[in-house]
Parts: sequence; C-alpha cells; structure tokens
Amino acid sequence: MPGTTYPAAFEGIPPFPDDVETVPLLVIDYELVKNGDENEINRLWEAATTLGFWYLKNHGADETMLSSMFAMGSEVMNLPTEEKMKYDQGNNGISHGYKQPGNVNTDATGKNQDSAEFINISKDDALAYPGPLPKLKMGYPAPAETAMEAAIKPFIRQSVEVNDTVLEVFNRKLGLKEGTLARKHNAYSGSEARCIRTPPAPADVSPDKVALLAHTDFGSLSFLHNRLGGLQVLPPGHTKWLYVRPMPGHAICNVGDSLAIFSGGVLQSNIHRVVPPPGDQRAHERWSLVFFTRPNDDERLRPLVDDQLPGSTLIQEGLAKKPGLTQTEETAGEWLARRTKMQRTANIKSAKDFLASRGTEHTQVA
Repeated sequence: MPGTTYPAAFEGIPPFPDDVETVPLLVIDYELVKNGDENEINRLWEAATTLGFWYLKNHGADETMLSSMFAMGSEVMNLPTEEKMKYDQGNNGISHGYKQPGNVNTDATGKNQDSAEFINISKDDALAYPGPLPKLKMGYPAPAETAMEAAIKPFIRQSVEVNDTVLEVFNRKLGLKEGTLARKHNAYSGSEARCIRTPPAPADVSPDKVALLAHTDFGSLSFLHNRLGGLQVLPPGHTKWLYVRPMPGHAICNVGDSLAIFSGGVLQSNIHRVVPPPGDQRAHERWSLVFFTRPNDDERLRPLVDDQLPGSTLIQEGLAKKPGLTQTEETAGEWLARRTKMQRTANIKSAKDFLASRGTEHTQVA
C-alpha cells in the first residue's frame, strides 16, 4: 500500500563520497522563518539573491509523508509501460501526467536524450480530487489516484504552505505592495508535484553524462527531496559544475525563472542539471521528489516595477544591473507550455528548436 515503505532502491544506499567537490549552501530553518526571525529571514534572502539555492530544515514534510510519496511513485513506475503511456504527457506542451525516459533532449545536438521517468501531479487536480480535474481530465495512474487523499494531498498542501511563506518573505524584501506575489500564485497554475526515477548508471558511462538537461526551473520556487547525489549547479561566473550534497531531513530549495523575472533579476534562478550519482551511489536507482510552485497560468512574466511601494527601487536597480535578463510578453502558462514542448525530442528538428525550450539559462551552456 502507498505510504508503507520507500522503494527497495533506497535500501543499502552508500554514503555520498567526500572526495567530490560540492557547493556550500546555507542551511535555513523554516520554523524560524515562519515565526518571523529576522536573522533567519536575512539568511534566506542572502541565499536567494546570490546562488538561488539553499537547504531547508524543519519544513514539515516529514519522513512518513515523503515515504508515502515515494511509495506511490514506485508503484506508478512499476506499472506496465502500456498502462503508464495511457497518461503520457504527449508532445504538445502538457506538463502533467507521465513522462517516459528518453524523450527529452539533453543538448542541442539532438543525439543525447534523458534517462529519467516521472509522474507529474497537478496541484489543482490533487486539491480538486475526487471532483472534476481541471488539468489532466483523463485522471492519473491507479496508484496515484489511490494515494491522492492519504499521500499526495498532504504533501502538496505542506509544500504550498512552505513556498507561500517564502513568497511572503520575498514580497516584503522586494518592497512590493502587500500580497502581490501571493495574488500571482493563488489561481489555476502549472504548480505540480513530481516523483522521479532515474536508473543506475552503467559502469562505463561518463560521470558527466547528463540524466536531466542543464536548465533553470520554469516557475517560481522548487522544494526538492532526494536520497542520492547527482544534482549539480553551475554558480554564476564559474565554468565547473559542483554537486549538491544530499542531507537527511533537509530539502533543497531554489528560485525559478518566474521570480527572477518578477524581481528584475534580484532573485537568482540558477542553472542546474542531473548527472549520475558520484562514487558507489552510481550503482543505485536515483529517486527524487519535488514540488514546483508556478505563477497563475494567466500571469504575464514581467518585472514588477509598477507593483512596488512608493520609494522602493530594488527591482529597478536589479534591472539596471541585468539589462539582458529575459523579459517576455508570455503568460506563465505559455512559458511553461513552450519550454515543455520544445524539450521533447519529437519536436526538435534543429538546434534552433532546442533553444526555443530555454528560459534564463546562462548562454554559454544553453
């Protein structure tokens, strides 16, 4: 039954090795942030405006909750392929549903595909269940629907609470009118939970073989839980990818493109990718669980200069420092659909097509 055990792949995982270079992330205490501790809020702001990644502890998504979600994901991934493909996302820019491995390009050549499979469950669908589903009207694989009340809804509600609290902090720090960011994230959107399985890396595969392409996240905030290494970030101004060390009980959080654009580049949406886990971990399946908070589908992605309080200049100053920041007339829904669609191998006929999947990524690795 969902919620009883982790996938068997979690048993006997070797420790993350100490001989690989990792990126130092600030550890932020969610309970302190939630309770208004200004020192912790300032540390969160520092993390979000420099690298755009941080660890989060005391976030309320406990081991029982995560175990339930991973068990659901394991049951979905173990279904016959033909059953999973009934819920396939397709090639038209739909993000919710099942994605099989090997149908997303990892670079502009068209020769290299990803190795990850996952199930995406819309926040709006989960919270509407068992009523009519506004996003994936066909529904979800049976193990996901069975776990909707006991596992998926609790995880999504906790994730929404965490990310909404962070958005409130950023709203105040950016000098925006009260509730501005909240209103941009309170209606139908691309927000979703994702459970991901990546197979063990063969012994002869390069440690730099990309399992999930280098990208910036499509939305506003990501709330990630994983047990193995493999996530890497490329800090601004660097040419070397650095691993993010998994830490038990700590989520890995990051800013996405929407907040980078809303803030005029003050908040950092940093490029990252997934490669085989380092050391002895590479022989194991890699499982991860993430909740993506994305803006309302009809929100236009633009710097929120006109939404600032009188006298607030932070966003204008950010734009002055980053004149090349992506600015678009797309809505958040259009942005998500374009980027999702143009990653799919079936839609890529040239490098130009692949570049149409890009967001605010560094140009040297786009």
